Amino acid sequence: MNDKTVEFYFDFGSPASYLASTQLPRIAAETGATLRYRPMLLGGVFKATGNMSPVTVPAKGRWMGADLARWAGRWGVPFTMNPHFPINTLTLMRGAVALQMRRPQAFGDYADAVFHDIWVAQANLGDPALVGALVQRIGIAPDEFIAWVGDAEVKAALVAQTEEAVARGVFGAPTCFVGGEMHFGQDRLDFVREALGR
Repeated sequence: MNDKTVEFYFDFGSPASYLASTQLPRIAAETGATLRYRPMLLGGVFKATGNMSPVTVPAKGRWMGADLARWAGRWGVPFTMNPHFPINTLTLMRGAVALQMRRPQAFGDYADAVFHDIWVAQANLGDPALVGALVQRIGIAPDEFIAWVGDAEVKAALVAQTEEAVARGVFGAPTCFVGGEMHFGQDRLDFVREALGR
């Protein structure tokens, strides 16, 4: 991977991944870089690395909620903590991989819609009916989407990408790579920009 590409490992269920997603396209455009979305299953990363969500530590969870709101305010983007958090994102992440494989031109609309519905509209995207409505909104037949996320090739690709992330040192989301340089967290995007500018 050349150093003018930023790889963005993310899970839709991570509010910090949402915040990073609001800034990375601009950073990539301003530095002439390519932004490569790398879906992974955060639960799988946690299991493999022994890490866990910050909300499992009550004091840290309270602090993080306030800090995420501060970052949203700094960047002028909407953000509301989802009352259904944590949401099981297995179907959503398989959907991301499926769109990259089967209909890449729709991936951007899908990613934007999922992030928006979870972290702005407070939707419970653990509900299959709401996921069906979301994909229909961006022009994908719900039955087709269900078939994609159940496809063995798609399932295997998400597993492989999650394992690859762990092998590269990923322990949480979001994680960005510029070449071999890893940056964890939405609060490290200045370092991502600097690495892209070198």
